[in-house]
Parts: sequence; C-alpha cells; structure tokens
Amino acid sequence: MPNANEDNPRALSQAQDRAVSELLRVSPVADDLARRFQEAGFSLALVGGSVRDALLGRLGNDLDFTTDARPEDVLKIVRPWADAVWEVGIAFGTVGCQKDARVDGAEQRFQVEVTTYRSEAYDRTSRKPEVSYGDSIEQDLVRRDFTVNAMAVALPEKTFVDPHGGLGDLAERVLRTPGTPEESFSDDPLRMMRAARFAAQLDFEVAPEVVAAMKAMAGRIEIVSAERVRDELNKLVLSAHPAKGLALLVDTGLADHVLPELPALRLERDEHHRHKDVYDHTLIVLEQAMALETEGPDLTLRLAALLHDIGKPRTRRFESDGRVSFHHHEVVGAKMTKKRMTALKYSNELIKDVSRLVELHLRFHGYGEGEWTDSAVRRYVRDAGPLLTRLHKLTRSDCTTRNKRKANNLSRAYDGLEERIARLQEQEELDSIRPDLDGNEIMEILAVRPGPAVGQAYKFLLELRLENGPMERDAAVAALKEWWAAQEQ
Repeated sequence: MPNANEDNPRALSQAQDRAVSELLRVSPVADDLARRFQEAGFSLALVGGSVRDALLGRLGNDLDFTTDARPEDVLKIVRPWADAVWEVGIAFGTVGCQKDARVDGAEQRFQVEVTTYRSEAYDRTSRKPEVSYGDSIEQDLVRRDFTVNAMAVALPEKTFVDPHGGLGDLAERVLRTPGTPEESFSDDPLRMMRAARFAAQLDFEVAPEVVAAMKAMAGRIEIVSAERVRDELNKLVLSAHPAKGLALLVDTGLADHVLPELPALRLERDEHHRHKDVYDHTLIVLEQAMALETEGPDLTLRLAALLHDIGKPRTRRFESDGRVSFHHHEVVGAKMTKKRMTALKYSNELIKDVSRLVELHLRFHGYGEGEWTDSAVRRYVRDAGPLLTRLHKLTRSDCTTRNKRKANNLSRAYDGLEERIARLQEQEELDSIRPDLDGNEIMEILAVRPGPAVGQAYKFLLELRLENGPMERDAAVAALKEWWAAQEQ
C-alpha cells in the first residue's frame, strides 16, 4: 500500500506493516467474498473502521465493506456464501451476515457488513438520515465522519484508497473531517458525539477546527434520536479513556443537550475538598472504578460512577459555620439518574441498577470506625442485593482525597466491613436473607387466608431476621404469635 503522507515516514511504515499483517489474516474471508462480487460484475472494498483498525494493528473479526452493488444485488451474492444473513439495516443500504471460516488453523466466526456506496444528510427537523446511493468509492468516502475512517482497501487486489489523507492523520493521532466539519456535522449531528467517542477509544486529539464546529453546532444534536445518542454515549463510557471524551462533550456544550447533569457539576464544590469541584471528582471516581473492574468494562458500574453525585447541585446548602452541605444528595441523585436514563431510553433493568447504586453510594459513610451492628451489616447486604460487588467498587472509588492518612483509614474501614460481611455470609447465607417462616407457614400458624395480613407478618419476620440473625423455629413461631396478638388488640 503506498504512502499517503511522508511527514512521519516511520509511523506510516509501521502502520502499513501492521495493516499488511492484519489483512493477510482476514484474507481467506475478505478475498473470497471480493471474488464473488467481482464475478458478479461489482467491486468490493474493506472500508472505514476496519481499515483504520488494520493500520493500528487491532483489526478484529467484525469487517465492514463497501460496494457499488445495490442491496438487492448484495443479498444475491452473500446468501449462498454466508452462514446467516440479516436485513436489519437494509433501508440504509447495509446487509449483514455471518461467516465461519478456518483461519490460521482454527475455526473463527466473522461478522460482516456490506454497505452500498451512499451519501446521507439530515434536514433541519428530521431525526433520521435521508439515504441516497452513490456510484464511486470516492463519493462514499467523502461522506464519512473522519479522515481516519475514510480510507479503503479495494479487494482482492488490495489497492489502498485514501483521498483525504487519513493515513497521515492516523500517524498524527488526530481527528479531522474529510470535508469541512460544518458540512459533516450538518449531514449527521451524531458525528459530534462520535468525535468525543473516538477521542476516548483511540486516545486521539480532535483538530481545533472540529472542536470549534462542535461548539458552534452543539444544539443540532437535539434532532438525533435518543436511542442513537444513548448508543454513542455507551461506547464512549465503555472506552479506554472515557474521561477524555466526556470532557470534550462538556467543553463543547454537547453535554448540555445529552447529559446536562454532568456540566452542572462544574460549578459545585465537594463538601470534603473545597479546592476540587465535583466535576473533576466525578471523572476521577470513574477512572478509579475502571481500575477495579475484573471482567472487562462494566457499563452499570461506570454509569453509576459517572452519575453518583449529580444530586449535589440541587441539594447544596451554605451552613452558618461556613461549610457547604449536600444532605440527601444520594436520594435526589437516584431520582435524577432514573429520569435521565429513562429519557435516553435505557432498559428498565439498567435504570433500576444504576439508580440503586447512586442511592446507596453514601451508605458506608455511616460505618465510621466499625460501630455498625450485625443488623446494620445485614441490611447493607440486603439493600444492595446482587449489586453488592459493584457497590463495594463504587464506594472504594468514591475516595479521592489527597490526604493519605484519611484515604488509608477509609480503605481499612471498608476492608473491615467486607470482612464482617464475609463472616456473616459464611454463617447466615446473607445473599438470600428470608424470614425464618415462609408464607404458607404464616397462614397455617395464624389460621388466616392469603391477604394483606400475610404480607405484614412476612415483613415483621424479615425485620426480625435482619435485626437478630437466624432464629430457631420455635422462637420464630412465638415471636409471630406475639406480634399477631398485638395486632388484634
């Protein structure tokens, strides 16, 4: 593949070496498909993120292609070849398929998308792009979001196509648009969020003229559907450097439209460390939570870290002694979290989990020097439920003090709480705390039919279980009867 830019020849040659290696790896699939298109009278090229990732040495098994064939022709070509085909994106010119192939001596599964040359644009009121098909790869590349995504490799001959200097920008680790950023963002305003996402994923800088256009056009993001905004935000949050992308959203004003609770934190001061605003604290907590992940990026934990303090602006109070307080900001924040995530069309389950973590993130600070009773520890575990491990990570991440003595004390205190939880779990099966009598036993002992009284009795026994730990059956029966007698008076 020829050099597109000689300003940084060493970086470019290294990128090209990586690309050759990556393309050779996927050749059994890519070349086979390209020959089928060629035999049908069409062209095919690896394009966009696949080429970028090949140059970065990180090409996976998700392959993006572009072609002059119309979607109906693409279907005719891939159906006999692929192991599965789907048409979800066909209205936008994209056909998806799955292909299992033997590569490097092992069976591998490839996810393939083939998109017809196209151009797309928004009008001032539409939430959906208007798609029109093109006739040349150059026409297709110019409509793409950034130059590093506007490169292609024509197959099977492997001719490198880079009309906008994407290879040079890749070497410089900078995001620029093929045309003017104003034209690009007018075509699809979501590209402004994609700039922040790619900066976070690739650790690239965004060109000054692109940042300027993002600031000037931030309001245009309002016409993009909540689902597309949410999906882009998820990719950003799950990236390797989310703080970088989030800062760009805030600095350009985009966050004012998609996540206004985040920039609102910039004006507030943390109650423990007035030299540091809550916005900076939040980004540090997010990074510290990431460091505690053990099984890859955790969207639930990262969103909870990002949103855990959003209730502070609404609860800020200036006390008579000069302190600033944020009483009950965790409760207010949980409600705000639910509202924002609902607006972004997150699933009910994720909304419930993230808002619950926000609500519970301060609970530990009542633990002090370990004066919690066993009952309080049981309630902590019960209230966290299956989120307990994430709550441990969020609580530990929320300590951002520079005071090493204080940080060590907090860490030791939480170590102590976790040890107590572990001991109680071993003794009492805390993960499945239930009353010592079930609903059927309650009805039999009290001689009542199903109804509100059974629920009230169950709740009483659960509170008793949390307060005292496991009880012998006779003691539980006696306590239930005593409670029931008091209800009848």
